[in-house]
Amino acid sequence: MPMPTKGYEYLEHTADAKFRAYGTTLEEAFQNAAVAMFDVMIDTGTISDEVSEKIELTSADLDGLVVDWLSELLYLFEVERVVFGKFKIDGITEMNGNYSLSAIAYGESLDLSRHKFDTEVKAVTYNSLKVEETMDGWVVQVVVDT
Repeated sequence: MPMPTKGYEYLEHTADAKFRAYGTTLEEAFQNAAVAMFDVMIDTGTISDEVSEKIELTSADLDGLVVDWLSELLYLFEVERVVFGKFKIDGITEMNGNYSLSAIAYGESLDLSRHKFDTEVKAVTYNSLKVEETMDGWVVQVVVDT
C-alpha cells in the first residue's frame, strides 16, 4: 500500500476521529500521528514555531508510547495553551524491554482570534490502536475521543 503524500489519512469512524499515520521510519510515523491529531482540531498550516517543548517519555511498549506521546501533546495544549504544528523526534529507542522517545514539539501560544478550531480532541484511546512495520515503512493507527 503506497503512503499518502500528506503522511497520514483519516479513516471512517462512527463517533470519534480515526487516522493512520505513515513514515519511512518509526519516528516519522509518530511525527505524522501528532500532526494528524492536531489537524483534527486546527489547521496546523497556520501555526508558527515560536514556542518549543522538549518531550521525553518511556513506555513498556510501542502502543503505550504512541498513546503517551499524543496524550502528552494534548496535555500541553490543554494546560499550557500551546498549539503545535511541527514535531521533531530525535529518536525512539528500545532498552530492557522499554521504549523511549525524545522529541521537540514546535508551536505557538493559543490565540482564539487567529486559531479556528474544528473539533475538540478529549483523549487518545487504545481503541483500534496499531503500530506496525510494513514493507514501505511504519504505520501508526489511532482513534482519538472527540
